[in-house]
Amino acid sequence: MDPPGVSGYSKVWDAVDTGTCLKSYSCHSSAVRDAIWSLCGRKILSGGFDSALYLTDTETGTHLFSSKTEFRISTVKFHPSNPNVFLCGGFSPSVNAWDIRSHKVIRDFKAAIQQTLDILFLPEGNLFFTSTDSVSRDSADRTIIAWDFQTGAKISNQIFHERYTCPSLTLHPKERAFAAQTNGNYMALFSTQRPFKINKKKRYEGHKVEGFSVGCKFSPDGTILATGSSEGKIYFYNYNTARIIHTLPAHSEACVNLSFHPVLPSLLATCDWEGTIKIWQ
Repeated sequence: MDPPGVSGYSKVWDAVDTGTCLKSYSCHSSAVRDAIWSLCGRKILSGGFDSALYLTDTETGTHLFSSKTEFRISTVKFHPSNPNVFLCGGFSPSVNAWDIRSHKVIRDFKAAIQQTLDILFLPEGNLFFTSTDSVSRDSADRTIIAWDFQTGAKISNQIFHERYTCPSLTLHPKERAFAAQTNGNYMALFSTQRPFKINKKKRYEGHKVEGFSVGCKFSPDGTILATGSSEGKIYFYNYNTARIIHTLPAHSEACVNLSFHPVLPSLLATCDWEGTIKIWQ
């Protein structure tokens, strides 16, 4: 991520063969905070600290959609079954649902929070979770919120009761569960079924994240839960036992995010606080 106040770029890299940057798209006037592929894999949706949203065609570089929000953007997520709809959250009490075809906000999800850190859809698309950065006295009651996408109703804000923010959420690919990175130096596991209870028997700890917004991801087969850390290492946890099975000294700076390749599960991309991206096999 570029620091606020400088031009923001989205880049596409050859992760398998050459490791080179294939294309670079400069459309934001400030830091790009999130960039995701469309469901078809031919477009990139990006949002940044300039409060702007762009949907870019990767072949031509043209903007198929562009708009502005009233807040700095932290996260964007496509609806899992409707390619024309996405969610956008950031430095605002609201999360907006946009329709690309009409260039309009079609639904507004409001909560008494400071900032939305991450958004996680369930596969059916009828429910999603948000993780928030809330600083009020009862913030433990609002760290993770479950929403009904169709009605805009808040289903539950009583999911996580420890006073830590959760900068990253990740869905298990096979089981009805999701994990949340917490700033308490551990990852917590929750059920995706109501009432979304925390699994008290599994707590993935041993890494440090304090001071950074660190991402976590499940492997494509769901057997491994991986996370970055403030000391630059990647930690790989056995999903079933919650034990560390391997550590990788990936970066000299804090490793803030990672992603498994969707087709080649042996490939892992990592990035650090200084802007370095690495591909591991």
